[in-house]
Amino acid sequence: MEKIETTGETVEEAIEAGLKELGVGPTEVMVEVIEEPSRGLLGIGAKPAVVRLILLGRRPPQSEPEVDETEVDNTPEAPNAVSPESEYDGGREDDDLAEPEESDHRVKVADEDADEDAQVGKIVLMEMLEVMEIDGNVTIFRAEATRHNESVHWVLNVTGKNMNRLIGRRGDTLNSLQYLTRLIVSRRLQRRANIIVDVAAYKSRRSDRLEQLAHRMADQSVDESRIITLEPMPPHERRIVHLALRSRKDVETRSVGEGNVRKVTIVPKR
Repeated sequence: MEKIETTGETVEEAIEAGLKELGVGPTEVMVEVIEEPSRGLLGIGAKPAVVRLILLGRRPPQSEPEVDETEVDNTPEAPNAVSPESEYDGGREDDDLAEPEESDHRVKVADEDADEDAQVGKIVLMEMLEVMEIDGNVTIFRAEATRHNESVHWVLNVTGKNMNRLIGRRGDTLNSLQYLTRLIVSRRLQRRANIIVDVAAYKSRRSDRLEQLAHRMADQSVDESRIITLEPMPPHERRIVHLALRSRKDVETRSVGEGNVRKVTIVPKR
């Protein structure tokens, strides 16, 4: 596995620098803190933070845009202002379809029938819930791939009372919970864990809303013969929009922008 060492004024900055150099998201690496930062005395003897990033797989091609999977979920309730056609930069749909799948095609699976990723993931997630003093149950689902070149994912769905505290505002707490779970499981397995964490089927419901939004905005794009630009979304949500409209003959989708301001545009076909 490829390893790099990076520095920064804080551990977080050092990790961010390493992720940028590798061109991957935080769920695709294991992080070892080699040295904590030190301010020294009156600035004398100050030392930066040093971290080692271990890549759990391969670097993406250099032509692929950098994507930070820790972006906070920003599901749009309504579209942003329409982008003039002159501003359309021809971003590729494939950039988003290359992102990990978070399929909604779920099938409940008994613990003993799940693979090691899911079994270890459930143990880790239950341990975390216990530490947080949250009384919840974890059920394992198999999420079938929607494309032939994608692998099956395992969904760990947490249910119980007062689950909103695990979801957070627009799913930010859930994103962090998934990140930490993947990180711990990957370290225990010494490889990248192929799991998704959900709470009370929140991601499934959000996926439904995004698909409805995609078709509604596509209809508007066709009716008004103009490009519709949605609000910035994280990678897996842009992917849902792309897939929802992929079979339509009257529109096509593209992604524009960089990083956490990357958006989906819906373009009417002439």
